[in-house]
Amino acid sequence: MCEANAYIEKDGKEEMYLENVDILRPEGGRLYLKNLFGEQKFFEGGIKEISLIKHKIILEKK
Repeated sequence: MCEANAYIEKDGKEEMYLENVDILRPEGGRLYLKNLFGEQKFFEGGIKEISLIKHKIILEKK
């Protein structure tokens, strides 16, 4: 599988935001994320880094 986990960077640490992210897209000035199980979230911020090898998405607040 090629899904990634999304994390929020806080105080130099990574905090899990959403596991098994299947869809990530900008929507109305924020990010829409949906995982394999249908869980959906909107994040007010941007993408700091994506590592395809590590299957990791790092998000940062505005």
